[in-house]
Amino acid sequence: VQLQASGGGLVQAGGSLRLSCAASGSIGSILSINTMGWYRQAPGKQRELVATITSGGSTNYVNSVKGRFTISRDNAKNTVYLQMNSLKPEDTAVYYCNACDRATLICRYWGQGTLVTVSS
Repeated sequence: VQLQASGGGLVQAGGSLRLSCAASGSIGSILSINTMGWYRQAPGKQRELVATITSGGSTNYVNSVKGRFTISRDNAKNTVYLQMNSLKPEDTAVYYCNACDRATLICRYWGQGTLVTVSS
């Protein structure tokens, strides 16, 4: 499975961005994916989970983004989105999409990362 992330950029505090992550590969490999999600890594900090969504649509968010970010998924397009509203400077990070294997529950697929910069 290959994951291609896009949508990052520079935005002022209070603004919005939408990240996209498209999964590609063989039909079998795509069907092997269950949970997809977004992580982020700010300069000098560890990578942290931002949000996840299962193939059935169940979502989970880190507390710091609840009410501001929305994760969604288009299974027909094999794409996961992260709508980010009311952005804050502390949201500045490289955002990575991730996918987990349905059978093993190992989240071993990573996209290349997209930079989000929020200016104050």
